Amino acid sequence: MNGGDGGEEVAGAAAGPPPPLEWKFSQVFGERTAGEEVQEGIVTDFAVYFSGSDRLGFRRVLFDVLRIDFLCGFVDSLTVVTQSGIPNLFTLNDAFNFAVDIISAIEFDKTGDHLATGDRGGRVVLFERTDRKEDGGSRRDLERTDYPISRHPEFRYKTEFQSHEPEFDYLKSLEIEEKINKIRWCQTANGALFLLSTNDKTIKFWKVQEKKVKKISEMNVDPSKAVGNGCVPSSSVSSTTRLYTANGGYPDKSYNYLSNDLSFPPGGSQSLRLPMVTSHETSLVARCRRVYAHAHDYHINSISNNSDGETFISADDLRINLWNLEISNQSFNIVDVKPTNMEDLTEVITSAEFHPTHCNTLAYSSSKGSIRLIDLRQSALCDTHSKLFEEQEAPGSRSFFTEIIASISDIKFAKDGRFILSRDYMTLKLWDINMDSGPVSTFQVHEYLRPKLCDLYENDSIFDKFECCLSGDGQRVSTGSYSNLFRVFGCSAGSSEATSLEASKNPMRKQVPTPSRPSRSLSRAESPGVDANGNSFDFTTKLLHLAWHPSENSIACAAANSLYMYYA
Repeated sequence: MNGGDGGEEVAGAAAGPPPPLEWKFSQVFGERTAGEEVQEGIVTDFAVYFSGSDRLGFRRVLFDVLRIDFLCGFVDSLTVVTQSGIPNLFTLNDAFNFAVDIISAIEFDKTGDHLATGDRGGRVVLFERTDRKEDGGSRRDLERTDYPISRHPEFRYKTEFQSHEPEFDYLKSLEIEEKINKIRWCQTANGALFLLSTNDKTIKFWKVQEKKVKKISEMNVDPSKAVGNGCVPSSSVSSTTRLYTANGGYPDKSYNYLSNDLSFPPGGSQSLRLPMVTSHETSLVARCRRVYAHAHDYHINSISNNSDGETFISADDLRINLWNLEISNQSFNIVDVKPTNMEDLTEVITSAEFHPTHCNTLAYSSSKGSIRLIDLRQSALCDTHSKLFEEQEAPGSRSFFTEIIASISDIKFAKDGRFILSRDYMTLKLWDINMDSGPVSTFQVHEYLRPKLCDLYENDSIFDKFECCLSGDGQRVSTGSYSNLFRVFGCSAGSSEATSLEASKNPMRKQVPTPSRPSRSLSRAESPGVDANGNSFDFTTKLLHLAWHPSENSIACAAANSLYMYYA
């Protein structure tokens, strides 16, 4: 699998490549099995009445009023009756997308103690790690134990909040979906969590913090002498007419309510106490600190934090903007690939990311399969790049699908910033930023699909955008595939590690080939999808999003609306 030079620098070990990891299932959140009961969320038929026929209004009625969450795979048809009385039938194959719980973004924070996911419904769900808190005992007690300490990674649900709502651009007659495209964690401060989330047009800066719920305790009065809701008995209160003095009183006025003129026995009363404010509970509160809007004409595909902790970038198809976290009404355009004549447009920006340690360096990828490294110190508008990384085409290999499958869907910097990992439709490539002649390693992911590119083009699967990730030590890379599979490759010198895992509770199980009927032979178009190993694959189930823990061999991946976690 590995090709090119520079493998020793990636591995950083002269004793040979590390052994392949044995992956184990850790946790799953939101798993749904086939054949669930109706009360668990299966909906077969219902009618919705609303005025108008716009898609946005229909979605709001459906999601806000009916509160139907898990519709993907459970709805056969929807009958919508407008005010005119004409029923309109929508199926899952129509333009409406009801899969609001499908996970669309995953991100660990720098410590690995928190995990955030975003979904198509515009919600952000936070998880926190719990196994470290439950170890207990002092360090000396742990050292005395004669068995190894298990660091089984365990997370629990922390909180969730609605990050984005669907909007409608009336000037362009364009609906802006609430789907979360990217999530990025920011630096923590004073025990609060900060993160950025974005949909197609708007970026939001969120603060999540624990707030103590303050309550006033009941009047601590002796129950035997208290009446009503804890007030002192009326016998101890004077209800007679009270003459107030000249410093603000109303003389000769009587009051029907109880006055505060109390009679205390000698030595004071033992039954009267002052109310106390107590804080027994805490609740997590998510508050939107800033909204960064109206800066992109095209859909935002990337956001990335700078290592300076003050700025971040946002990228769409043609532009990259630089923002300050404290300023939401102004951004600076640092990359603009839009030509004067749009007919001359040949490539678009597909992903962008800041260098993890150098605040002046960032990289962005294009639909032609190239990666450009730019230095913000060169000029305000970075029209020229400092380095260009691209692989030359083999002579005679160009076809109709060449540019489509060469388009890079995601790039990630290694933790030390020395290497860049890129994902196109067919392969994973590892680049050394000091060597722009070609990738140091290439990992084949979808080579077995090359004979089926025509079918993939017809069903739009060829445009699927798979993400990629690197381990914290830089020795392994991972990416997703079809049939809810993801692959882990070793990128050390001499490593042949190439593991295929399924997003299920048994990740190491082998896929069973789809049986064909023995009575007749299937044509190429009718044949079931089978990879090079004879395993079946399903284009309708795809694992697009995954993230590697920053310091441990732990992977979180999304299969539809389920979040699976594995460790090695």
